[in-house]
Order: sequence, then structure tokens, then C-alpha cells
Amino acid sequence: MSAQHLPGAATGEVRRLVVLRHGRTAWNAEGRAQGHSDVPLDRFGHAEAALAAPWVARYRPVALWSSDLARARETAAYVAKESGLDPVYDARLREFALGERTGLTNEEFAARFPAQAEALRAGRWDPVPGMETSEKLAARVSAALVALVEQIEPGETAVAVAHGGAIKVGVSALLGWSAETAQALRHPVNCGWAVLEYEGPLSAGRWRLAAWNLSAPDPDFTSSPPVR
Repeated sequence: MSAQHLPGAATGEVRRLVVLRHGRTAWNAEGRAQGHSDVPLDRFGHAEAALAAPWVARYRPVALWSSDLARARETAAYVAKESGLDPVYDARLREFALGERTGLTNEEFAARFPAQAEALRAGRWDPVPGMETSEKLAARVSAALVALVEQIEPGETAVAVAHGGAIKVGVSALLGWSAETAQALRHPVNCGWAVLEYEGPLSAGRWRLAAWNLSAPDPDFTSSPPVR
């Protein structure tokens, strides 16, 4: 990782956005699809958030937004404690609305919706009843991220706390990637984060992906966050 991607203040004409996934929940541990379910962090998730927050705060953010779901709010609270910022909650940063897939493990999903499960294995999202499309998710999440970046000045950093699918799809939309290209990104780990840079005027600038799926190091390891 190059020095320009290490924590610290943004520089020059770049507006920087750090997008952090929430910590682990019991449903994450069980492999259950969460969607808009308001599942809180489990004990391990709280530990993950407490470990990640000082590293995220080292980017010196001036604004902190979060999904309004419990697992994101609880993660954002750790970042707020370390950064001194008050979180702003935005429902546009929520995870996929998963409809009838909500609460199912992958095995249960495949048994109940075999065609959709096969499409997912092939890298396509074929909605089940009540499920949001990738296009709708991309539109709402990217709109929230753009609105957040519009709140800061060049040389400043903002943090958004969101969800794995929302981050992957929303970031891909900002970069102008196709759904097929987005599949090349590994799903964010719990309390992993991405770093995006917006360079130029708000009306005609350019997004760049500076780092993906960073995570806090082991407590006994003092170098910069590794990519994993």
C-alpha cells in the first residue's frame, strides 16, 4: 500500500470518503441474510468496531453518516467516540431490501428459491418477492454518498457506515462500473472499509478507488491496516 493511502488528512483538491461496513452480528455468524432487519452487533461485532474506530478516526473526518439500522448505528457510535463527530443517520445507506429472502441461510435460500440461488452463484441478482433490485440499491446508496461528499470541502474527509452489499454496489455505481465488473470486488469484511477520492469540482469531477477492504490490524501488530 502506498503512503498516500495511509490514514491522515486528505490533501489538495481531493475530497475523501471512507466507507465502513458494520461489525459482526449473530445473523452474520449464522450466515443469515439480514437486509433491512434491525439486527444488533454481537459481542464480537462490538470488539471489531472498537478496534476499527481509532483507525478510521486517523483519517481525520469532519463528517460522519450512517445507515439507520442498529448494526450500523452501533458501529458508527465507536467512530463517533474516537472522532468527536455526531452521526447523521440516513436510510439510503441501508442494505438491500431482501424481501422473502430475509432471515434465510444460503442453504434455505437455495431450497426455497433455486432459480434465484443459481443466478446468484453466476453473479446475477434475480429478485425474489419483495426484494430490491441492484439498480435501485445502486441509485439510493450512491446518491447518499454523493450528498455526503457535497457536505465537505477539498482536503477534507467524510465517513459513511453502511452494509456489505450496499457498499459494494454503491461504490461500483460511483465508479461507473457495470454489474459484471462489480463482481470482481471481494465482499467487504465486517468492519472493513474502502477509501474513495473525488477530485475536481463537484459538478464535473472524478471518482477514484484508492483502497478496498482495509481492516484494522491485530492489536499486537502496529503497522498500517492490511488489505485482506
